[in-house]
Amino acid sequence: DVQLQASGGGLVQAGGSLRLSCASSGFTFDEYSITWFRQAPGKEREGVATISNIDGSTYYSSSVKGRFTVSSNDAKNTVYLQMNRLNVDDTAVYRCAAQRWNHYGAPPPGAIAAYRYWGQGTLVTVSS
Repeated sequence: DVQLQASGGGLVQAGGSLRLSCASSGFTFDEYSITWFRQAPGKEREGVATISNIDGSTYYSSSVKGRFTVSSNDAKNTVYLQMNRLNVDDTAVYRCAAQRWNHYGAPPPGAIAAYRYWGQGTLVTVSS
C-alpha cells in the first residue's frame, strides 16, 4: 500500500529549528515530486516547499525561502524539511504530499487535487 508518513514536529521556541521527515513507500519515488504543505487554524493551506525526485530541483514559497530547506535521500525514499529561524507564523500542521511528476525542475505547489498521495500531519508549534 502507498504510504507517506510525516514526522518530526514538536514544540520549539522562536528562533529555533526543527527537521521534518516524510518517509514514503509503495510507489516509484523518482516519478513524483514531493511538496510540504502547512495549515494553521483560520488560515488557508499553504504549499511551502517542493522537491522534484527527477533531478532534485526545489521550489520555495516566499514565506519560507531562506529559512527552510527541502532535501531528499533517494536511497531511503525520504524527503526532509529543515526549518530554521522559526517564528510564530510557522505554527501549523505540516503534511507532505506526492504529485506525479516526470519533468526536470520543481513545480510550485498546485491545487490539492493535483496530489495523488498525502501523509498524515505533524504539528509544529512555535512559542514566542
